[in-house]
Amino acid sequence: MLSNDEEIAFSVDEMTGIQALERIAPDLALAPGKPLAREFEYKRHGTQTLIAALRVAMGSVYAHCGETRTEEDFCRFIAALIEHHPGYRVYHIVVDQLNTHKSEALVRLAAALSGVHSDLGVKGERGILASMDSRAAFSPATISAWCFHYTHDMPRG
Repeated sequence: MLSNDEEIAFSVDEMTGIQALERIAPDLALAPGKPLAREFEYKRHGTQTLIAALRVAMGSVYAHCGETRTEEDFCRFIAALIEHHPGYRVYHIVVDQLNTHKSEALVRLAAALSGVHSDLGVKGERGILASMDSRAAFSPATISAWCFHYTHDMPRG
């Protein structure tokens, strides 16, 4: 069993389509008996995607805002998350069933971090890269620092 200083746990998720808004007028200051007045009109600056990791034991958040939410974006986020929290033997990462969480890029990152140089197969055809299930199951024993935990979708009814 590992001690607390050897493993770390994060809950990771994304939020897409966050509107980047700018108020067109400054707030009017508080005055005795008068609340802060905020203009309701704004200028749109498109949307952003937030990828965030909650460090479960500490309640701290590591986050990134960007233009897109691709498998490469998520993979870069996970690599940076591990880089910004060095020295642990096991990184527990809790994610939902989104396809980017079971991507080719993520398997390739795990292989690179673990020193696995064997053939990973071909996405959609064979080997570890054959399917989302085979990619999700990939957890090379040599990379003790990599452990994804997938939440289960709740049945709808």
